[in-house]
Amino acid sequence: MQAEPFNYFNYYTEIEEHFQAARGTGLFLLSPLDWALIETWKDSGIPQEAVLRGIDKAFEKWHAKKSKTNQVNSIAYCSQAVMEEAKRIDNPRESKAVEAPFEVGELEKHLRENAKKLPAGFEEIAASLLGLAEDCAPWMGKLEELEQRLSSLEEKMVAVARSRQTEEKLFEVRRHLESQLKPYRGKMSAAELMLIERKFLDQRLLEDSALPRFSLFYLG
Repeated sequence: MQAEPFNYFNYYTEIEEHFQAARGTGLFLLSPLDWALIETWKDSGIPQEAVLRGIDKAFEKWHAKKSKTNQVNSIAYCSQAVMEEAKRIDNPRESKAVEAPFEVGELEKHLRENAKKLPAGFEEIAASLLGLAEDCAPWMGKLEELEQRLSSLEEKMVAVARSRQTEEKLFEVRRHLESQLKPYRGKMSAAELMLIERKFLDQRLLEDSALPRFSLFYLG
């Protein structure tokens, strides 16, 4: 039997809720490192099913330990299990065009407001956002393609913002990242570490520069 397609827009929320449930301690807020890791999985095409299975496998292993001195405080603990599960899925679930959890007017507002938030030096990117906002209706049936376009615009925005970042600020952020990643380096491949480092640094750069996120996952 073919697996049912998953809802594209539930990727983040279902992973977050599944991790919280597996942890079993009620509400637990994911860290910026956790969100960066989930985003690298999404961008790399890791099926949501593999992530959920990996979380379960990682916690099964943790509960089987005779000595549990520390609680699992990051989804990075599950990274190795997630990658193993991704390799086991021969026919991952396919995403499909799903009914958007927002109206066309909300999409237009999201694009226009983000364009207004861009400061001097980002005029070309702002113009691209306004161009997409001019005719939103057709994009409601091509949301994954729109998401890819918005990701490309974010990459351009990050490149401009990075050119303005001081060496001291970059060093400070990298030091903070290293302190968070250190306990989990042995659970991640070099390629995965490179991706999460870049994603984390990009997210911090956008936050520190007060720049918006264009992704449809931030719409609302």
